Amino acid sequence: MKVSTKGDYGIRALIELAHHFGEVKPTQSGEIAARQSIPESYLEQLLTTLRRAGFIRSVRGPQGGHALIRDPETIPVSEVIVALEGSILPSDCLDESSACFKGGGCAQRDMWQAVREAILGVLENATVADLAERDRALGAGSARYVI
Repeated sequence: MKVSTKGDYGIRALIELAHHFGEVKPTQSGEIAARQSIPESYLEQLLTTLRRAGFIRSVRGPQGGHALIRDPETIPVSEVIVALEGSILPSDCLDESSACFKGGGCAQRDMWQAVREAILGVLENATVADLAERDRALGAGSARYVI
């Protein structure tokens, strides 16, 4: 499984919003883009997807921005990846709608299922809060400015 920039940037955006979880004022797109090195035009598309998936709320206007709807501790990374990337399938043979010429009787299928379960195990046990905490620890040497 390879996570595209869509998944990577989407998770980065949620990490940034997790840093501001519980604040009254929403976080502006420009601030998210700058702090997480995401092109702002692409970020806007991702924020729309994240809003539609029920992770964030958006407020329009000069004092507007974006905020997490849910506590970051309750958002597993697996849920975010599925919302942004689609199903977590290391092989098309695990997709029920995919036509396998062996009809599911392939020696590889069980292995791919085990790979999927291992990936899901990691992603389901990691939360956006866990990643935000790690982000804080790694960025401890660099200042975070909030105005």
